[in-house]
Amino acid sequence: MDEGPGSARRLLGVFAHPDDEVFCSGGTMALAAEAGAEVMIVSATPGERAAIADITRQYDPDTVITFGADGGYGHPDHVAVSGLTTAAFRTLVRNHHRGQRLYHAVFPPRRTCMAEELAQWMAGSGHRATDPAALQAIALFAAESVTMRLARDDVKVQWFPPVTAVIEQGEPADALYLILTGTANALQEHPDGQMIHQRWMQPADFFGQHGLVAGQGTAHVVASDSLTCLVLSRTPVRPYAGRDAGTASAAELPAAATPPGTCAVDVSSYLHRKLAALARHRTQYPIVPSMLPRSLLEQMLGTEFFCRTAQSRGNAAVSRRAQVSRRQWSGGCPSPLHLRRAS
Repeated sequence: MDEGPGSARRLLGVFAHPDDEVFCSGGTMALAAEAGAEVMIVSATPGERAAIADITRQYDPDTVITFGADGGYGHPDHVAVSGLTTAAFRTLVRNHHRGQRLYHAVFPPRRTCMAEELAQWMAGSGHRATDPAALQAIALFAAESVTMRLARDDVKVQWFPPVTAVIEQGEPADALYLILTGTANALQEHPDGQMIHQRWMQPADFFGQHGLVAGQGTAHVVASDSLTCLVLSRTPVRPYAGRDAGTASAAELPAAATPPGTCAVDVSSYLHRKLAALARHRTQYPIVPSMLPRSLLEQMLGTEFFCRTAQSRGNAAVSRRAQVSRRQWSGGCPSPLHLRRAS
């Protein structure tokens, strides 16, 4: 039985950009390193057309990880690096065959719904606002998570003119809102039609969480002035659909299919290290683990998936206890999730 890339003794990861390896295989690389493997991470950025084949030959790994042929989710840089790395691996095996393995990092669609998870977290904890400095981090994290199929939400930034009703009390609830700019008022409508002001909301405030938990809007939310929100919808919004369209919860949807032959590696125990690595990369905006519930982060980042490629599947499996050369690659091998770079 294939134990996956975590059983490597000499592991090479080849990716396009700094931080790619964290999302794709950061926990697996840390797992392999703690088991005694040597690990090298190669980033093609800034793209000086270095010979990946030469690095592969000199480092002589028993296991290589890179993107799938689709680049994981269609990114052209990822597609290019996948092709180059796969070609380099074929050359390595042809010239020095000893059962080496090539794995493609894959991203099977998840059922995880950020809107529902965040709503439950905030409604249960009383959490209302986040540090304004983390607004951009949450917006980009949400967008990237959906792009990489780590979550299934429909994510968009939406503008509401002044006096627009963003949420109407009693309507089916399907979205969670995070105010980026502007202000809004929450108004409770009584049976006699009287409107009672509940709270005034400003940038960094979430709203809509109680409606998601209850299944329908618990108050009117009206834009006080020009309002821009990050909107996380648990079902894709169809053009011209009514306000009550598409409110199926994650539990009502069929389970996402995982491609045949996929190896799943549980890296939840390395989650804090993955987040720390992302924070070091993301110098343009802060990553704060406390801005999201741990249960949500575990669902999205706690498991890494790999497919062993056909060209390596016929090779003899490499034993965990295989004796391999301990030669040091020139410049030293980076510690996984410590993120030194070999370019």
